[in-house]
Amino acid sequence: MIEQLSIFAQNTKGSMVGLTKLVSDAGIDIYNVVTNDSAEFGIVRMLVTEPQKACDILTENGYMCKLNKVIGVKISDEVGSLTNLLQAITDSNINIDYLYVSYSRDSKTPLAVIHAPSYAEVEVCLKARGYEIVE
Repeated sequence: MIEQLSIFAQNTKGSMVGLTKLVSDAGIDIYNVVTNDSAEFGIVRMLVTEPQKACDILTENGYMCKLNKVIGVKISDEVGSLTNLLQAITDSNINIDYLYVSYSRDSKTPLAVIHAPSYAEVEVCLKARGYEIVE
């Protein structure tokens, strides 16, 4: 499993640059950023090289953040690959909370990032169907 950084941030001008600057100034590489917004606040989800260090730095600077476990699954770079992945999960009667697609620098392939109530179920399901889980 992968550790994902979730940050509760104000939805104001310059908010994103403020938090990414803190992370990058600490020498931490950001692999992925996904934001979900609301009128006043949003959740910023990041995959970074040093999740605990990033969380500590952001917390020290007034951000509310936490680390979450997520599953990274390599998928092929072709039409329908995400649908096939989701169908495998659905066929196994497994629920997921959310997902987004990133890109794996190491394998140079798309990477589905999944948050689910039961990681073990998702891993067993996908490994049985030949998917590669990223640790």
